[in-house]
Amino acid sequence: MSSDIKKTMWKAMSDSPKVMVSLVGEDVHAEPMYAQLDKEAGGEFWFYTSRDNRIAKGGKAMVHFASKGHDVFACIRGMLTVESRKEIIDKYWSNPVEAWFEKGKEDPSLLMLRFELEDAEVWDADPSLKGMFKMLTGKTVKPNEMGEHEKVDL
Repeated sequence: MSSDIKKTMWKAMSDSPKVMVSLVGEDVHAEPMYAQLDKEAGGEFWFYTSRDNRIAKGGKAMVHFASKGHDVFACIRGMLTVESRKEIIDKYWSNPVEAWFEKGKEDPSLLMLRFELEDAEVWDADPSLKGMFKMLTGKTVKPNEMGEHEKVDL
C-alpha cells in the first residue's frame, strides 16, 4: 500500500507543485514555494529563493502540500541544503523563475535549495460510499472510511 500512496502523492504534486515550507524549530510561519520536481531525482526536489528568505539558512524543514482537488495532503520531513551545482540550477531555470531575479542567474540574491526528503505522512482523502453516506446523514465516520493515511519513507 505504501507504494500506491507514494505514487498518489507524487502525481498530485506534479500536477500542482505549490507547497508551504518551514524550518523546524524556528518561530516563523511557513511560506509558499514552488517545488522543482524531477521523476529521476528520487528523494529530493528544489526551490529557487533569495538569500534573505526566511528558509535560506536551511536545516531541518517541513513541506506541507494540499492537492488542487483537496483530496491528497502530505507533510514531508527533510533537510534543506544549498544547491551549488550549476547543472542543477540551469536544469530547472525558466522564465517564471527569472522573473523573480533582476539579473537572472547572475543575480547575487539568487539561492537554490535542495530538499532532501526523509519521510512523510500522506492522506489520500477518497471517502468510501459508506463514509460519504455517514457524513451526509450525520453518523459517526471512522477514519478508514474517508481514505488512506500512511507514514512512508521517501
